[in-house]
Amino acid sequence: MDEKRAIKILTDLLAIDSANDHESLVADYIVALFANYPVQIERITYKPGRDNLVVTLGNKGPLLGFSGHEDVVDAGNQTNWQFPPFTPTLYDGKIYGRGASDMKSGLAAMIVSMLDLLESGKKLPGRIRLLASVGEETGEYGAAQLTKKGYVQDLDGLIIGEPSNFNIRVTHKGIIDYYVSSSGKCVHSSIPQEGKNAIMPLIQFAQQAQSLMDSHQEKDPILGSLTHVISQIQGGNQINSVPDQAWLSGNIRTTPKYPNDQICGELERIIAKLNSQGAKLSIRYSYPEVPLPDQSNSQLARLAQEVVQQEFGKDCEFTAGTGATDASEYIQAGNFPVIILGPAEGKTDHQPNEFIKIEDYLLGCKLYQVLAWRFWQEYI
Repeated sequence: MDEKRAIKILTDLLAIDSANDHESLVADYIVALFANYPVQIERITYKPGRDNLVVTLGNKGPLLGFSGHEDVVDAGNQTNWQFPPFTPTLYDGKIYGRGASDMKSGLAAMIVSMLDLLESGKKLPGRIRLLASVGEETGEYGAAQLTKKGYVQDLDGLIIGEPSNFNIRVTHKGIIDYYVSSSGKCVHSSIPQEGKNAIMPLIQFAQQAQSLMDSHQEKDPILGSLTHVISQIQGGNQINSVPDQAWLSGNIRTTPKYPNDQICGELERIIAKLNSQGAKLSIRYSYPEVPLPDQSNSQLARLAQEVVQQEFGKDCEFTAGTGATDASEYIQAGNFPVIILGPAEGKTDHQPNEFIKIEDYLLGCKLYQVLAWRFWQEYI
């Protein structure tokens, strides 16, 4: 492995501002890296400026998926950064920049491993398909698009390069983001009986929803409890008017004990009951994602743990995640094993001064290549 090239690939990716958009610039860069190699490259446009990318290496044999998302979260107030977020900086054994941990380091390490395999001069007994998705940070809609178009259904296994500190995340919670809107009638606050306060039914909904979610006490043995947060509420125009419009939002982290369909049905029944009592409420969802079922007994999870421990001498545990990943979409394509395994620690995700240790990134580049070889040997 050419370490200078590996670091350049990561820093080049970090220099691209793909915060919640502009993923086509990342796709352009990756296409250029593979342009002179015998691979199949496909761009799948989500919307202008937002291209998923699928790069397939090899022609036959077991098909291993590599998954990474091209977008990053917004950098926020840049005065809080020690170094400019889109000017990648090497300092004190680390690479700083937005996306260094979540998750351009995982994506870059997968790319480097594929390039090294292509340049190895060895006959490859299997295939790799890189799935570089858009919109993971705001709803996994790139992964949903790739799944619907059939790019996942023939995989024999999938590794998602989200930060895991070389542990293997074998399950994670699902997510339901919901919005409840309320309509009323605006009048002067001195005659409230002539109007209809849109805020009051929202308060009733919030209380009933929180009480119901709190009643779900059965814990998943790995993921723990379902959680629910009323995260936003807004309504009214001024203090001396009865508000005719109001809305709130909530975030639920689900487990297999309480599936998404069950929870959505419960919220909708609260809405229906309140509406039957005179409220005018409606609910909508923003890209709900199902939990990742436990993968700890899969051949892929055990193989990856063995490689990390025996080939690289690192501690490696099976862990669970509280946040969703593209896995929530990909698992809907079929019954193949999925694990989350990435080189970053994950301690600075979505924060100022996000970084990855250089030694961890370079180890990740090697790890994915070794793991691919072992996967092909095991699955032939």
